[in-house]
Amino acid sequence: MGGKAERDLWVIIGALMLTLLLAALDQTIVSTALPTIVSEFGGLNHLSWVVTAYLLAATVSAPLWGKLGDQYGRKGLFQAAIVIFLIGSALCGLAQNLQQLIFFRALQGLGGGGLIVLAMAIVGDVVAPRDRGRYQGLFGGVFAFASVVGPLIGGLFVDQLSWRWVFYVNLPIGAAALLVVAATLPGRPQRTRHVIDYLGAATLSAAVTCVVLITTWGGTEYAWNAPEILGLGIISIALLVLFVLIERQAAEPLLPLRLFRINIFSVSAGLGFIVGFAMMGSLVYLPLFLQVVHGVSATTSGLYLLPLMVGLLGMSIGSGQLISRTGHYRVFPILGMGLTTIAMLLLQSVDERTSLTLCGLYFFVLGTGLGMVMQVLVIAVQNVVDYPDLGVATSSVTFFRSIGGSFGVSVFGSVFASRLAGNITGALRGQDLPPGFDPNLIQGDPHYLTSLPPMAAARIIHAYSESVTAIFLYAVPITLLGFALALLLRQIPLRSTIGAAAGDLGDGYGRPRGESSQAEIERALSRLIRRDSTAVSLYTDLAHRAGYAFSAGTTWTLCRVAREGSVDRAVLAERAGVTVEQGLPYVQPLVDDGLVEHAASQLVITGTGLQAAQRLIRVRRAALARHLDGWDPDANPELTDLLTRLATETVGCDYDAPRAGG
Repeated sequence: MGGKAERDLWVIIGALMLTLLLAALDQTIVSTALPTIVSEFGGLNHLSWVVTAYLLAATVSAPLWGKLGDQYGRKGLFQAAIVIFLIGSALCGLAQNLQQLIFFRALQGLGGGGLIVLAMAIVGDVVAPRDRGRYQGLFGGVFAFASVVGPLIGGLFVDQLSWRWVFYVNLPIGAAALLVVAATLPGRPQRTRHVIDYLGAATLSAAVTCVVLITTWGGTEYAWNAPEILGLGIISIALLVLFVLIERQAAEPLLPLRLFRINIFSVSAGLGFIVGFAMMGSLVYLPLFLQVVHGVSATTSGLYLLPLMVGLLGMSIGSGQLISRTGHYRVFPILGMGLTTIAMLLLQSVDERTSLTLCGLYFFVLGTGLGMVMQVLVIAVQNVVDYPDLGVATSSVTFFRSIGGSFGVSVFGSVFASRLAGNITGALRGQDLPPGFDPNLIQGDPHYLTSLPPMAAARIIHAYSESVTAIFLYAVPITLLGFALALLLRQIPLRSTIGAAAGDLGDGYGRPRGESSQAEIERALSRLIRRDSTAVSLYTDLAHRAGYAFSAGTTWTLCRVAREGSVDRAVLAERAGVTVEQGLPYVQPLVDDGLVEHAASQLVITGTGLQAAQRLIRVRRAALARHLDGWDPDANPELTDLLTRLATETVGCDYDAPRAGG
């Protein structure tokens, strides 16, 4: 690849990574700012919706963005997603009350879902197959980085500037990415027709929203038997039934119901829901515990959350690597859900007297447990579904984790709000309080504690502590259910593609991608191609398997000349990084065998040479096909075409010239 072309590519990749970082950060950056936001707006019992609105909108819109990108081209849609995300970010920063902020967060999430899906897909449009594995790894690292630093950056903005900068920071970065994308990203001429399941997406969104409203309002705004809650329950059931009927008839359903007949898919979907439930619920309320109960700053609360994120990231990477080496995945979710349950029991025991060091250790245990599960679910599901369902099954597993996160935040919020009201009432009973004191102000603004007498403040802090830690006790039955589900997960030998390509952080941390089965296979094969040994051994082995006694350099030269038809000797030598004289020993065997001819300064492929190059491609294609254990290319024409294309690209100019030993 030439210097300018490589620089242009890195500019595009940099812009994609920036936009991906913005969307990924907005899942976690708000957590440490929530107590301050509530202090300004009040409405502590609605706090969870600031996170839930973003998660729901991003989750449900993701598959739609993916299919629209296939159908209409990704560049224009990606630009539209950036604009929607930036408008949502600006409006969030300008919000004047909690209701406005929640609505604008949903708008921001709508754009965020598109950023994540389309950025990952655009890599396949602009990067050669051999290099996609590297860039996919970088994108997975962006998700991991955002998960680790999100709470810390959010705390820094709150302490040093304002909580509004949690959203304003997106504007200059996103605007720069938008300009770069507009100027450098090429349009993609290919289009794939889809029948998009708009009705299914709308129905599922409405059903999930109703259930989240029930868990948010039940026991706080309304009694559990109130007409409002019962009505929402009836509506949610009706919408879910309608969704099932729609999915049965949809040409390309958002969530194919036939997948639930596969045991491993059903178990993995349930585990994904529980992992999202525990992770997002914890990330929202642990900063509140640290800031109110222990009195630390927003920045410091982000620092104390680092052990959780380090455990999550470390075990996600470690489990993926171990699965690649051993081929065994079942043990990880069992141990992970066991550790997560233990962590919930430990966290429900902490209070204002517990040292922050011990709290950090408990956070690490929680992160380690969650990390052992997140990476495994996609691997297990990809390993058992048929090729036509590969894309939607992969997206569905991460979809359930995202929906679980939405439910976790809302359920934890409902438990916290209901416990806090009663605990504060009990804490203030018999206390000498200032004239005109309103206990509701404490729930709307935790910083109001500084105006109270020390004894009353201490009792209220303890009430906050008991209210936050109660959510972890309520989470124990959920994580125990996850442990029981993990025991039902069966161990099945991994397909070559999945086993060898396990461990991509993008699978563990990403939102639903909405990609096709072909895109999923191409992602896995790209990682495998990237793991091929040096170009020297690749081309030497390729020639040997095809029945030629060529060196790696001679084989590369044949492929290069065959790909271009004719090429100037000096240009070819420059691409190989040698002089014309140094390259002559690699060219001469091809001339002697009649595969290449000299024509003045040009090297021209002959008919025999073209046949030899095509034979090399067939050998390469067969080698790639061996990675698709369990999927029959002959039964899936698009898979056959994919193998032929990847073989042609990776045998031709997409590989650098062999150097040493070639």
